[in-house]
Amino acid sequence: MTRKELITKLKKIVKPYVQDQEAFMNLSEESDFINDLKINSANLVDVILDVEDEFNIEIDNKSMEKMLSVKAALDIIENKLIKS
Repeated sequence: MTRKELITKLKKIVKPYVQDQEAFMNLSEESDFINDLKINSANLVDVILDVEDEFNIEIDNKSMEKMLSVKAALDIIENKLIKS
């Protein structure tokens, strides 16, 4: 799966939780889930659970703590997909 395909899937996952639609329209790898997209920490857990379901991977607590930006999420997803 290409990085672009991953971003497209990730956008579908985070869309229901985003509070700043303008930031969502400009989503890039540099986007921060909490500061830019205004996703609260409880919903960030939902995003992580949805990512696990969508990609059929398991994200450990250490990785979860790092998953604060689009780039970090993509790196973690790619890494987990390679290992599975």
